[in-house]
Amino acid sequence: MILPLSTPGEGGGLQDVFRQWFLLRLLVRKEIKVRYRGSVLGLLWSYVKPLMQFLVYFVALGIFLNLQSSTPNYAIYLFSGIVLVNFFVEVLGNSTRSIVDNRDLIRKIYLPRELFPVATLLVSAIHFLPQVLVLVGASLIAGWTPSILQLGAVVLGFIIVGVLATGLGLLFGAANVYFRDSENIVDMILMIVTWASPVLYVWTMVERALGPYFFFYQLNPMTVAVEIFHWGFWYPTLKADQFAAVPVVQGLVSVWTPVALGVSLLILFVGQLVFRRLSIRFAQEL
Repeated sequence: MILPLSTPGEGGGLQDVFRQWFLLRLLVRKEIKVRYRGSVLGLLWSYVKPLMQFLVYFVALGIFLNLQSSTPNYAIYLFSGIVLVNFFVEVLGNSTRSIVDNRDLIRKIYLPRELFPVATLLVSAIHFLPQVLVLVGASLIAGWTPSILQLGAVVLGFIIVGVLATGLGLLFGAANVYFRDSENIVDMILMIVTWASPVLYVWTMVERALGPYFFFYQLNPMTVAVEIFHWGFWYPTLKADQFAAVPVVQGLVSVWTPVALGVSLLILFVGQLVFRRLSIRFAQEL
């Protein structure tokens, strides 16, 4: 039987990742070992870094600028947004460098190139889990009583961010092989992402400032995903007399969640398309 010819180095895209699950597990283990080699705290850095970031923002904004007086349970509001944004930042930053960082392996053997960005996604998810556990514990202390719908929405928000970051990671990871300026572009994106979504402030402030142009702010999937996390973690900690002082989140979430998911899937499709086109010459360019 004669098999059809195929282009060397051209694979099936993300479908190959699921077919090579064993290789993906090996890459995830390698990434974790390399990252914490010689580290005293190891995985505990997953707690230390977001905690320090939270303390800086809480003191500067919550206490010095007194945002906690206008936002009940501001600590939960702030940390639920920071946890999700940190996940996005880690996935996009590491996946952008994943191809270049694994140049020696890519030059020696052929394996689905998408394995490297997806491996960074899973490693980031491993770091994301302990942060969520801390958030859950703090929310329970604050009187957290979520509904099943809110818990499901939290999972959906996580998926939206994972899809968005992976799509951008594929796009910039491939571009970074040819144009190393891509890392600088990503660094600028990561620098503003915390401020481009309602992590440190409530979205009604942006609505008042932008007016009719608020529509563009809502098109950002991170805006919707962060508000989903607020609705799932922060909203259930509020008491009945506090709802009048906070923006209505549920309407924003229910209307814009399908849009955010659609935009994220579109970016994933474009990122995968560009990645497949450029990945054929990765070994030569590296």
